[in-house]
Amino acid sequence: MNRTSRIWRWAGISSALSTLLLLAGFVYAVSDIANPSAVAGKQAVSPSRTEQAAKAGAFDVTAIGDSLAKGTGDDTGSGFARRTVDLLNKEGATSKLVNNLGINGLTTEELLPMLEDPGVKYALQQAGIILLSIGGNDLFNGTEELTSGEQVPTEAEIDAAIDKSSADFGQIVAHIKKINVQALLVYVSLYNPFSDLEGMREIGNDAVARWNAMAMNALGQYEGTLVVPTYDLFMQNSSRYLSSDHFHPNGDGYQAIAERMVQGIKR
Repeated sequence: MNRTSRIWRWAGISSALSTLLLLAGFVYAVSDIANPSAVAGKQAVSPSRTEQAAKAGAFDVTAIGDSLAKGTGDDTGSGFARRTVDLLNKEGATSKLVNNLGINGLTTEELLPMLEDPGVKYALQQAGIILLSIGGNDLFNGTEELTSGEQVPTEAEIDAAIDKSSADFGQIVAHIKKINVQALLVYVSLYNPFSDLEGMREIGNDAVARWNAMAMNALGQYEGTLVVPTYDLFMQNSSRYLSSDHFHPNGDGYQAIAERMVQGIKR
């Protein structure tokens, strides 16, 4: 009888345990349906990339660089920075211009130490998109002389300018990506503002093509970069897109650049 009693006792205990396991499973299933994040762990409740980007101000813009970044030549003062923000907002983004750090006449050599300034670093860190324009002043010094044809650079002078500035340009790109690795760095490549001047057409086209190739290579080493082509925009439309100084874009020119930017950003 004792042996039989022990068997029935273990059978009762096993039955009770099975009932408890079934009950626990039922409670878990109900909880999972009613509140899936409560049981799915950290991965289920972590925000999506889109949510993270939105919180980080993915479409907030800081512009930095030379007079094109500043918007010189645009009668409205908008330049491509403000126009890019406006176009992004029209397409459903929530974007704002955080800062415009464009300076007339700035060269790569002058921009590089600016990136050490705490205020500049802070402005770049606040942006989800950084618009960079630099290099035009490195290649085309003395706009008035170039426009009049009085000063036409030689191939050797162009080689020297590109060699001198390309190292600085590479450091600029590396430094900006170090300051804000999450931001999309958008570079406005160069155009030849003198394509309609016989003495500067071939020389200017060659200089711009070589500079843009160098810039493409420098930015291509990093994730989160975009090069915006502008050469073709101005090649056949200099009278339409250039301001009266024959160097900077006018409002229509900046609008065309901004449209190119948004096409690349939203791709």
